[in-house]
Amino acid sequence: MGKMPKIKKHQKESFIKQTLSSKNSVNSLTEDDCFKISLKHLDKIQGQGMKDWQDSGILADAIITLENYCHQPLKSQQSSTFTIYGNFPPRDKTDFFHPIHVPEDAEWARIHVNGKNCLIGHVVRDTFYLVFLDAEHRFWISELKHT
Repeated sequence: MGKMPKIKKHQKESFIKQTLSSKNSVNSLTEDDCFKISLKHLDKIQGQGMKDWQDSGILADAIITLENYCHQPLKSQQSSTFTIYGNFPPRDKTDFFHPIHVPEDAEWARIHVNGKNCLIGHVVRDTFYLVFLDAEHRFWISELKHT
């Protein structure tokens, strides 16, 4: 394990001063429209499990990726790495089936972590409900585009 960087005295004092002067309250969270994550609909049958991703070193990257999304509103962050698909993919485009515990009218989405590794879920307002860990990009199978 590497050494932790040494924190200088003025950095520590600045952090303490800032922490003591901020008046955070849970009331400030009631109007928070930033990206949130829920594991309520996590499917433990399809895709890989958390332990699989931990063992292959992907889980930490996935958590960091999610943390980075949590500072802005969900829908404002759509990009090539965060895509809202809408409906569940057609049978000929996926190796997954729609889990019965996920609402039929769910708005499906994908977050690329790195390489083929994707987090698959659905969105409701400002919440991303994680459903599948997809290490092989098999939720919505697409042909590779050559540049």
